[in-house]
Amino acid sequence: MADHVDRFHAALTVLAGHGHVKQRLIKAWEENLSDVHEDELPIALKQSFADLRHDMNRVTPANGESPICASVRKMSLDEASTCAAHVVTLYGALAAGTTDDIQVAPPLSDGDEIRVPPFLVKSH
Repeated sequence: MADHVDRFHAALTVLAGHGHVKQRLIKAWEENLSDVHEDELPIALKQSFADLRHDMNRVTPANGESPICASVRKMSLDEASTCAAHVVTLYGALAAGTTDDIQVAPPLSDGDEIRVPPFLVKSH
């Protein structure tokens, strides 16, 4: 599961980068998400990812281009943006479902005594 979170995070990094949204979407998918299978994802995300995969492979390629390139080329800017937003939504759902890398802040109190961090103490 952590591997999938990392893959989606890497895809988000590409989507947030420079360039045209269609170019970023193709690169994000081909480099990070193309070999993710919906059966490897949590049940709640399987259909959503399958729908995204379908959108990313809906056009039969011509002239030696990949199905991803052909599909994204035929998308409108709004459709490409919607697919990119779909990747963001899936990442959010995956990341929210993991607790492996979440760091919990230590409690501010030791028993009955409340510890206040030094930067919050007003100096006289």
